[in-house]
Amino acid sequence: MPSAVNSAAPQVLVPEKLSPDGLSILKSALDVHERKGLSASDLLQVIPDYEALVIRSETKVTADVLAAGKKLKVVARAGVGVDNVDIEAATKLGIVVVNSPSGNIGAAAEHTVALLMSMARNIPDACASLKGGKWERSRFVGVELKGKTLGIIGLGKVGLIVARIAKGLGMKVVAFDPYASPAVAASASVSLISSLAELLPVADFLTIHTPLIASTKGMISTKELAQMKPGSRLLNVARGGTIDESALLQAVESGHIAGAAVDVFTSEPPPSLADQPESSLAKLIAHPRVVATPHLGASTKEAQESVSIDVCEQVLAILAGSLPRSAVNAPLILPEEYKTLQPFVELVEKMGSLYTQHFSSATSNHQRRQETRSRTNFDLIYEGEIAEINNTKPLFAALIKGLLKPIAAEGGNVNIVNAELVAKERGISVTEQHSRDHTDRTYSSLITLVARSASNSRASSMTRGEQSKQETTEVQHIICGFVSGGQPHISRLSQFSANFVPEGSLLICHNYDAPGKIGVVGSVLGENGVNINFMSVAPASFASGIISSRTDDGQGDNVNADPSMNGTGTAKGTENTTEALMILGVDKDISSGVAEALIHGGGVLSVSSVTL
Repeated sequence: MPSAVNSAAPQVLVPEKLSPDGLSILKSALDVHERKGLSASDLLQVIPDYEALVIRSETKVTADVLAAGKKLKVVARAGVGVDNVDIEAATKLGIVVVNSPSGNIGAAAEHTVALLMSMARNIPDACASLKGGKWERSRFVGVELKGKTLGIIGLGKVGLIVARIAKGLGMKVVAFDPYASPAVAASASVSLISSLAELLPVADFLTIHTPLIASTKGMISTKELAQMKPGSRLLNVARGGTIDESALLQAVESGHIAGAAVDVFTSEPPPSLADQPESSLAKLIAHPRVVATPHLGASTKEAQESVSIDVCEQVLAILAGSLPRSAVNAPLILPEEYKTLQPFVELVEKMGSLYTQHFSSATSNHQRRQETRSRTNFDLIYEGEIAEINNTKPLFAALIKGLLKPIAAEGGNVNIVNAELVAKERGISVTEQHSRDHTDRTYSSLITLVARSASNSRASSMTRGEQSKQETTEVQHIICGFVSGGQPHISRLSQFSANFVPEGSLLICHNYDAPGKIGVVGSVLGENGVNINFMSVAPASFASGIISSRTDDGQGDNVNADPSMNGTGTAKGTENTTEALMILGVDKDISSGVAEALIHGGGVLSVSSVTL
């Protein structure tokens, strides 16, 4: 049933069982719909209504489901593995996929050790025998773990906990993991082995703790099983598909492998012998020397509570505009870094949108789109404290979103997940520069956006030799901004020195700085029913954004885009001009007729209407 939340709240679909505490977190701010037992076709039908989808392991989130979820912003997997989510499709659509990589690691490690001991001492069969009225002590003689060698494939978080417990039981532990830290392994008294082929012959017990990826799918098959010690035992509490189940069945039946303990399978739920008597998986599960459990690695009350709370908190954060802590398809941003970046994310997005709307607004919509596409080379320059942060992926994503949102349908769906992909598809190149020197301004951080566009109108009619000696003209559009009191401010628009908050409907008039201009513009707007909320004048305090550079060697000049040099190699204040910008906050977008009236009747050189 839907939760009693304001209908305007984002809707969240929960098609599987989730812990009560996790659901309470969602219901505190979102409209939660619990709809268990949805078929694949049912999910396709209902997903367009939802902004978030919270699942466990049963729901298959295919490319078709993601494409149908037009409002979908996040898919949250209450657990570790995301094999049931099409990550590539989600990334292309800008849908964040989150999981809870550490919420159930303790439970998975404990279940591995439980299966290890159950298999070594034949506990499941012995229990069933006794309950069946039999007393078969001699039939269930087991083996001790003390002194035996445990081989671990994948020395991650779960593998390390298993290793430490095994050491406590007196086992020798060796591991194969090409990405493991030797120092971390040594701290757990684990000996790293350089290859799987070296690990297999020395292990009395072998346990797998890797994700299911191309390189691990079927990694233990007939060849690898043959390399293991005769009488050794094998466990899998990681992902179904890492072991070739048919090959394992043959090895157990032959006696080469003395036993196996399996919690995960290629098909879940697996087939039964009654339904599919020829199924290798069904035969493996039914084999007397195989201990099988129905994917219980994370099935403890504590683990279920932990992963549910974790992913539900991330869903709330994402829908509120923050970053997740465990995104599968987005870079990790430390909380303290994101806290610093967040106001600048808003600033850079507005700088990108301001560029697209202001510097292109003198043309028709069709021409505007063409011109915006031609401006595909950008410099994003960070000065001061903001330059100390190395991970600026959110700022890059904000710029791409800002550039495209006013002109492209997909602009609103650009985020940190798919920004690089969208930029590549659109041919947008962004060079990020960090300058840790403090600026000479009153604010601690400054961000400068430089848009470059080389004029090559004559190049097509010139020979290669003539082109190499041609003096090219590069037109730069420059926007500078800073954050004060958590609010973004624009301090420069090309050669004009400004100071305004980029929000709401803005009217930017380019005019000669002469007495009476403000009154004329105000009169024209008043006659057309446009109210002015605020007004700011931006004088021409910088050189124009035009660079001329000879290309006698065919290479051109490397122009420094440092804002102190105006991105032009010309110092501030060296260009005398009577031009200025008039920036007005208005109560609505102006029509083309009002713009023409300002140009023809108000003596304005150009007008741009900007909505931020």
